[in-house]
Amino acid sequence: MQIENHSLLNEFPELKEQIHELKLNDRHFHRLFDEYHEVDHEVHRIEMDIQPTSDEYLETLKKKRLHLKDELYAMLQKVK
Repeated sequence: MQIENHSLLNEFPELKEQIHELKLNDRHFHRLFDEYHEVDHEVHRIEMDIQPTSDEYLETLKKKRLHLKDELYAMLQKVK
């Protein structure tokens, strides 16, 4: 099974500079960025069968990851 890379830099390579700038200068963005990557890491572990769990929990995590990505993207669009 192919597991996709959902890191923000992979999702938005064209926004690499904005991501770096906001991580350095915006505490809220930095906190959301870290939370996004923690959730993404947990999803990845579940998908690789390293961390077994229920399908419902996995779907909840994926929805949380998507919500965080949307919020981060909106912040990135403001500095673009």
